[in-house]
Amino acid sequence: MNNLLSQLHFATAAEYLVPSLIHGIGVVLEATFFGFILATIIGIFIAIGRLFGWKIVKAFLYVFLEVIRGTPLLVQLVYIYYVVPLIINLFAAMLGYKTDVQIDPLVAGIAGLAINYGCYMSEVIRAGIVAVDKGQMEAALVLGFGRYEALFRIIMPQALRSIIPSLGNYLVMMIKDTSLLAYVAVNELLLRTQTFASQTFYTIEAYTYLALFYLILSVPLSHCIKFIEYKLSSSNR
Repeated sequence: MNNLLSQLHFATAAEYLVPSLIHGIGVVLEATFFGFILATIIGIFIAIGRLFGWKIVKAFLYVFLEVIRGTPLLVQLVYIYYVVPLIINLFAAMLGYKTDVQIDPLVAGIAGLAINYGCYMSEVIRAGIVAVDKGQMEAALVLGFGRYEALFRIIMPQALRSIIPSLGNYLVMMIKDTSLLAYVAVNELLLRTQTFASQTFYTIEAYTYLALFYLILSVPLSHCIKFIEYKLSSSNR
């Protein structure tokens, strides 16, 4: 056992890898922040479309949700990064234009996270809207509010209050899923760790530090979400 421990180089790995991981946290937070904001917006509009949209809109959104929820996030990220630019260039060529469209890895990663999580969050948001008493909408219409004005000014605030804990859980999940961005060349925590481990062969040390960094990011946030949930439940009593 002592011989095995003597072969590990946690101090050396910390000296060279930890500063790189600290920089990588900025990439993770950027992807998570913009991905979550866009996912929330997408989720809201999908939920509203499925509740109040025309039949053709509801049908399109249903198919879209089935496609996104039926395929892995990693496949969606790879598709956005590698395939979408090829499709755009192909259509441009068919129209007689020569293009070389490429998508920035981080942009592709944020787009993939936003679309994937937006679809899942839309169900939570839709359930929150449905849970609000229908009399709220009727009262708002009687008071002269337009349908969508009442929805965004009266119904949505009440719905969001009840679904904040669920959205918070999605936020924690998104932070952990940013590790998948390594597969589309985003220089986040996992890619930095893989590069370091392949160059130094400090595999145990490198991936141990990677796990610790994700714990540092996700565990405090999880407890914050639980605290917010507790406060919200206490205020409703």
